[in-house]
Amino acid sequence: MAPLKILLASLCALTLAACATAKPGPAPRPGPRPTPAPAPAPVLEQFSDLPGWAADDHAAAFEAYRSTCGAARDAAMGEICRRARARPLLSGPEARAFFEDNFRPEAVPGEGVLTAYYAPEYEARARADAEFSAPVRPKPVDLVSSGQGGRDAQQRGPDGKLGPYPDRTAIETSPPTQVLAWMRPEELFFLQVQGSGVVTYPDGRRVKVLFAATNGRTFTGIANPMRDRGLLAANNTSGEAIRQWLADHRGPEADAIMRLNPRYVFFTTAPDDGRPPVGSAGIPLPTGRAIAVDPSRHASGELFWIDGVAPILNGAFPTYRRLVTALDVGGAIKGLVRADLYLGQGQRAGTEAGRVRHTLRMHRLVPRVGPGR
Repeated sequence: MAPLKILLASLCALTLAACATAKPGPAPRPGPRPTPAPAPAPVLEQFSDLPGWAADDHAAAFEAYRSTCGAARDAAMGEICRRARARPLLSGPEARAFFEDNFRPEAVPGEGVLTAYYAPEYEARARADAEFSAPVRPKPVDLVSSGQGGRDAQQRGPDGKLGPYPDRTAIETSPPTQVLAWMRPEELFFLQVQGSGVVTYPDGRRVKVLFAATNGRTFTGIANPMRDRGLLAANNTSGEAIRQWLADHRGPEADAIMRLNPRYVFFTTAPDDGRPPVGSAGIPLPTGRAIAVDPSRHASGELFWIDGVAPILNGAFPTYRRLVTALDVGGAIKGLVRADLYLGQGQRAGTEAGRVRHTLRMHRLVPRVGPGR
């Protein structure tokens, strides 16, 4: 917009200069007002237009869809869900036919960014030591929020008044009143980015660490600042590279980088039941078939075809093209064409997830309705 404003200002200046030397002519007669252009209609395409559609594992997509389609609140989506659940597991061709018979692909305009996340597994200790020095903190008693992802978190003071909750630096430099576990600082940081995971103790005990609340501060990624400061190469800001740098510089240097992100996550714990983590829709996340989206732009349970191409990080898979369901949200997931793909649990999933930063195009699958559908 800035160049346009400059051009308009220049034109106005030229007009005023001309008026200073020439006699004003008759005022122009107003013409008819231009008719506003109508908003562009949704672009409905054919499945054959979707890059990679024919190559997807439609049987796996159908199995994941059937187990998660109850998250949708739209009546037409609910009817298709009932049809899916009335069917047995389908072969690839049968599943493809089901999707093509019941949906139409609608292009989501523009391009955006695809990233990925996972459920990490880290070591923990019951007592602090030089290596395991970061406390896993539960939700504080003075934190007040509606529970909607903690975005409206506030601190209730001794006088009962509410104010902004402290940022990461203030929290980390204050002694904990209660500790759920002790972790390596960089691994706790990554656990907070992912939102949940599993910790293991030397005696073999496994405990789920689950999201409880945030301090309400906006998430700020540290990859770009690390690149800009020359700490990592531009094509080597994967999660794996960032975690290794933080581990190698553990202490004040790494703390200063992590504190560039003011957002802080508090947790609760539960016994590890071996089941996948649950997203914001309240449904276990199917590996590779669930995405986190911006809830102000997309509804929970919506079905999408994602086309992720042109990775910028070393070691990444070249494309991610598949059918997925919106089952989660994330503090850093903002915008219409923005998705975070869930890739599973453990180190292998974490290595892959940390390398995903692809150009994203999306198609929403809308129900076929009406005669002949």
